[in-house]
Amino acid sequence: MTFIDVTELADYLAGIGAGALYASPMLVAAPGSTHGYDVVDPTRVSDVLGGEDARVAMVNRLRELGMGLVVDVVPNHMGVQLPRVNPWWWDVLRLGRSSPFAGYFDIDWQRGPILLPVLDYGPSAPSLLRDGDLLRYGDLEFPIAPGTGDGLPDEVHQRQHYRLVHWRRGPAELTYRRFFDVNGLAALRVEDPAVFDATHDVLLRWVKSGEAIGLRVDHPDGLGRPGEYLRRLRAAAPDAWIVVEKILGVGESLPASWPVDGATGYEALREVSGVFVDPAGAAPLTALYADMAEVPHAAAGDVAVVEAACKRLVAGGMLRAEVRRIARLVPGLSGERAESAAAELLCSFPVYRSYLPEGREAAERAFATARQSRPDLVSVLDAMAAEVLGNPDGELAVRVQQASGAVMAKGVEDTAFYRYNRFIALNEVGGSPDRFGVGLDEFHAAMAARDAGWPATMTSLSTHDTKRSEDVRARLAAVSEVAPQFAARMRHWSRRRGLPEPTLDLLAWQTLVGAWPIETARMRDYVRKASKEAKIRTTWNDPDPAFDHAVESWPSAVATDPALAADVGAFVLAVQPAGWSNSLGQKLLQLAGPGVPDVYQGTELWDNSLVDPDNRRPVDFAARRALLARLDDGWLPPVDESGAAKLLVVARVLRLRRSRPSLFRGYRRLRAEGPAAAHAVAFARGPQCDLVAVATRLPIGLTTAGGWRDTLLPLPGGSSGGGTWTDVLTGTHVASPVPPLGDLLARYPVALLLRM
Repeated sequence: MTFIDVTELADYLAGIGAGALYASPMLVAAPGSTHGYDVVDPTRVSDVLGGEDARVAMVNRLRELGMGLVVDVVPNHMGVQLPRVNPWWWDVLRLGRSSPFAGYFDIDWQRGPILLPVLDYGPSAPSLLRDGDLLRYGDLEFPIAPGTGDGLPDEVHQRQHYRLVHWRRGPAELTYRRFFDVNGLAALRVEDPAVFDATHDVLLRWVKSGEAIGLRVDHPDGLGRPGEYLRRLRAAAPDAWIVVEKILGVGESLPASWPVDGATGYEALREVSGVFVDPAGAAPLTALYADMAEVPHAAAGDVAVVEAACKRLVAGGMLRAEVRRIARLVPGLSGERAESAAAELLCSFPVYRSYLPEGREAAERAFATARQSRPDLVSVLDAMAAEVLGNPDGELAVRVQQASGAVMAKGVEDTAFYRYNRFIALNEVGGSPDRFGVGLDEFHAAMAARDAGWPATMTSLSTHDTKRSEDVRARLAAVSEVAPQFAARMRHWSRRRGLPEPTLDLLAWQTLVGAWPIETARMRDYVRKASKEAKIRTTWNDPDPAFDHAVESWPSAVATDPALAADVGAFVLAVQPAGWSNSLGQKLLQLAGPGVPDVYQGTELWDNSLVDPDNRRPVDFAARRALLARLDDGWLPPVDESGAAKLLVVARVLRLRRSRPSLFRGYRRLRAEGPAAAHAVAFARGPQCDLVAVATRLPIGLTTAGGWRDTLLPLPGGSSGGGTWTDVLTGTHVASPVPPLGDLLARYPVALLLRM
């Protein structure tokens, strides 16, 4: 979407109540980039997005509508896949350590020339050619250093500050740090003030001029000293809203020394989505996983075993170069034992990374776990611990902290979450698959803590990084209420037309139900990606053609089996209303609850998207405009396929947040009374508790038990009154200060009550 597109869309965004547009990176990115996180020139606005004039026009239009702009900052890395388009990287390749940009990138210069894993030795591989002051390899161009261009191409190549090597050498031998395992994203040394200034100059000018009101910091865990970076950023943008893309473990908080407003909201996603998951579904789905995945029943609920194996897989494979770099820093030791100890340590962190000295407890736990797992390496680990914990600013400590997050992300998010498929609604970024849902006590405690400690943190339900959209998870939460029936159906479906790898089979059927109806091509692309990420029978680098064919043929085989497709469709039809109820409930809790809610593109209607790139599909904003116009004319839509009821919730809550922000401060749990009290989740907000949000949870169980019956929701102020209450969503007056929930939620499974 270009700046001009956004300018034309801005009135719709303001119309649903958005206070700001949160954009992905807007600087020059690699040619063909679909996301902008591969910035190649941070000194210029992207011409592909429209250029500077169009950006200014967009900003002006947002301002006219009373909206701000939040921009994405990518401090960790730059795109280098096509060296010619990145002027800094090109200069480093050309001049080596004498380049003024040599210190900008995190390069291990002691290892010799920069290793570029781009060659292929197959029969159709191109030859290395010289073309003037360039070396060419296929479509790739590389510079020739001054005075080194005489001779045959191979001779010229050997004189350069880089070496082109086979692509398979990258994971173990790379000499520059990357973003995770992506060779085309070279890491920056943004801790250097000169690098900070060069990469942030344009962005900070936008902040100082008021053209941007907020900054979203991408991947701070990759930085050498994220706290130092964030303090420098805050000093340069003292009034900006700053949030960091930090994935927090259960119970983990941001370091107290970080001068930021919060994280990007994955912890809220777990809590809000989790309160709609039925814990009673754990037993039948665990048994199903044990049977279909062929694992012992006693171990089927233990995701830690799977995660540990997956972290070891990536530490010894795709991230081995990072492990080796750490091993070379172990005092008085090198070689295989140091490498083994480094890998074991990185696999032992209980969270993504520690932030020494504040994160000392997490680091100590990692060392203790590593010693227990590898008693033969205790002496090496002791030496590492003395250096890491005793010198937290030293290079070994910094490298360990940078790499632990990469091992966690690639090992858990991008491998274990595609293998441990007991219940995929829990397998989400920031999620905890071993915790089957979130109880009311835990939910309210988390919301109250957020309001007290991080009231301006971002909260999210869907992002460009989520494994599946909020509405897919909401339908799967409904499935958790009928887990025994679902387990029986999945066994039947699998016997009729299962996939040849059992954990992928589990993932695929759950995904199909969560996203149904889904186009065959989209489902094919998803199961292909899932099978590669799981790394069991096939990978991106080592495909199994026969297995890949079976996987990619599966969606079409299901779709063209009339009886099977009808059975899947019938099951989805039975749980779909409960899924819609959950969707509305979690959306209301997010929008009305503590924090600054992020509404991802398109999710103001039902959106059954899966992982990137499925969730970057074009959004039909014309349809959304039309529905919003009908809502503004007084239409109260049914809860049905149109998704208009969700748009109603989004627009009514966001407009109220914008017009009366004081109502969205403070937090007080409300308790329903009566036989169905456990099916209501409610809280009050505002200095006088003048705003009440209430949502239905576990709706299938509620219906089975006979509905709300005599369940009541005492409102703040008690039976003595204290004002009249109106449902913001419907305009309905609430007759009693202790309304029956059956009346309050008669039209929608959610309500937002305002005391007048």
